[in-house]
Amino acid sequence: MRGLIWMIVPIAALSAFGAPARGQTYDPAFPVCLQTYGIDGNYIDCSFRSMDVCRASASGRAAQCISNPYYAAAPPRRKSLQY
Repeated sequence: MRGLIWMIVPIAALSAFGAPARGQTYDPAFPVCLQTYGIDGNYIDCSFRSMDVCRASASGRAAQCISNPYYAAAPPRRKSLQY
């Protein structure tokens, strides 16, 4: 029984002080991201389909629009040859 307690104590201590995992910042489904700056911290919101929509959302705020470096655009379609 003592051995079990001595195994549980270190595991509980490690899990109590472990940092939470962070999710992916950039959403690969959208080509434009809004990077916002503030006292509470900075964050990136990748939910914009065009630069104009993003700029409208950034207007009047401490923010800027950037291209999403992880945007997974659909591959270009190849034209089929017709005879």
